[in-house]
Amino acid sequence: MLRDILVGVSVSLSNIAIHALSMTVVIWGARVAGAARTSHPVIRLILVMSATVSFLMAAHFAEVLVWALAYAIVGAAPEGADLVYFAFVNYATLGYGDVTPVKEWLLLGPMTAMNGVLLFGWSTAVIFEVLRRALMTDPRVTGA
Repeated sequence: MLRDILVGVSVSLSNIAIHALSMTVVIWGARVAGAARTSHPVIRLILVMSATVSFLMAAHFAEVLVWALAYAIVGAAPEGADLVYFAFVNYATLGYGDVTPVKEWLLLGPMTAMNGVLLFGWSTAVIFEVLRRALMTDPRVTGA
């Protein structure tokens, strides 16, 4: 069990670092876009929000790949399992149950899910903040 926890914490910390870096880029990009004045604020809002969500989705995919790599290194999935699929199902807490970890690594699935839930929540908070600031920057977007 201690081995599961050490691996899970290590991968989670790696993903937190990836996410922190991603958040820094997203916030920087949103600030730059927010400072630019345009005659079409609605189009700017659409572009900022689309870029924000797309970038965060890419970050989450990278984090799933880190989990898949960890599964491969420690042999956490059954022979022949699609590791990216297995990591995605755990990370997104989808829980199909069609692939389960080998007995020696049972805690990695729930630890992956916990990591995914926390990082999805973090992304949601940042998406909301980017939207809030974009709307505050130019009241013409809301017609105020």
